[in-house]
Amino acid sequence: MSSRKNRLLVVAVAIVGLVAVAYFAYTGFRAPAGAKTTAGPAGGAAAPGAARPGPPGGFPLPVETVRVEASELVVDATAVGSLRSNESVVLRPEIAGRIASINFKDGAAVSKGALLVALDAATQSAELDQARASLALAQANYQRTQDLFAKKFVSGQALDNTQAALKVQEAAVALAQARLDKTRLRAPFSGVVGIRNISVGDYVKEGQELVNLEDIATLKVDFRLPEAYLGQLRPGQRLEVSSDALPGQVFTAVLDAIDPLVEASGRAISLRASLSNGERLLRPGMFVRVRLIFERRTDVLLIPEQALVPDSKAPFVYRVVDGQAKRAPVSTGLRRAARVEIVEGLKAGDEIVTAGQLKLRDGAPVRAVGEDAESAGQGK
Repeated sequence: MSSRKNRLLVVAVAIVGLVAVAYFAYTGFRAPAGAKTTAGPAGGAAAPGAARPGPPGGFPLPVETVRVEASELVVDATAVGSLRSNESVVLRPEIAGRIASINFKDGAAVSKGALLVALDAATQSAELDQARASLALAQANYQRTQDLFAKKFVSGQALDNTQAALKVQEAAVALAQARLDKTRLRAPFSGVVGIRNISVGDYVKEGQELVNLEDIATLKVDFRLPEAYLGQLRPGQRLEVSSDALPGQVFTAVLDAIDPLVEASGRAISLRASLSNGERLLRPGMFVRVRLIFERRTDVLLIPEQALVPDSKAPFVYRVVDGQAKRAPVSTGLRRAARVEIVEGLKAGDEIVTAGQLKLRDGAPVRAVGEDAESAGQGK
């Protein structure tokens, strides 16, 4: 009897538990009292399972947007280069000797032909005087021989001998003068001399470096570009040159030469441009940044790169139309400074989404927010 009562008790507890589970399941899936139902096409309740746009609860998603604007697009190429002197030379003596005088100051500007360094020329001057004296004697002998030949007192051979002797002495004078000139080192062009490491009285050997001379009124800009730009390069094109040493200043250069040989190792083209440096702000050997402008386009549609959503078929953006996100496939062009050229798919004035695209789908309700709204939301 007791065993039967226990079984009935267990069955009763099980039935009560099943009823409780059924009740909680019913109340959990039931719409709360007073909740508004979505009206259907005929004004009744929406059919079960009907799609609801947007996030749960129908709230619009916050996104960042911008307006598409037409602007100017510059088609250019950038590179790094080095500055070189228009003319550069290191003065070296052709003969050995002792320095007699130095006629310049370190870092000073000199004119073409100016005497910079003079070597001791006592021996060369004496040789030149000797050659000139011999030349004067040869000229006198030749003049007398001409007079005697005219009176038929000497033969034609005698006249030829004196004439040859005269030419020999003339050559001797020219040779002595050349030796004397080699003791005078003059500026081959106008420029600025460097810092010397010699002094008066030093004995220098043949080919020893004395001082450098640089023409920096005009500078050469040497740089390289990939071979893909070869078809767009033309002598005479304008360049913009800037240096980290002079921030904010841009100098204009002109493309002068294109190397006919493409470097096989880097597939690059060597280029040289000329740059006016009248104020001497730039110096040879400086590192510079070069910008070569090929074309300027106007009324080009540019959008931020982050607005573009990649896709296997074609990239697209989300346009904001009447508070909803509309998917718009686009055709892109050049990319410049984190912006993309839109060739087809948008027009000026369209509002597009730049942040928050990952949570969107076509037709989803959206709400544009700015940095101020985001900051306020974060602070709250």
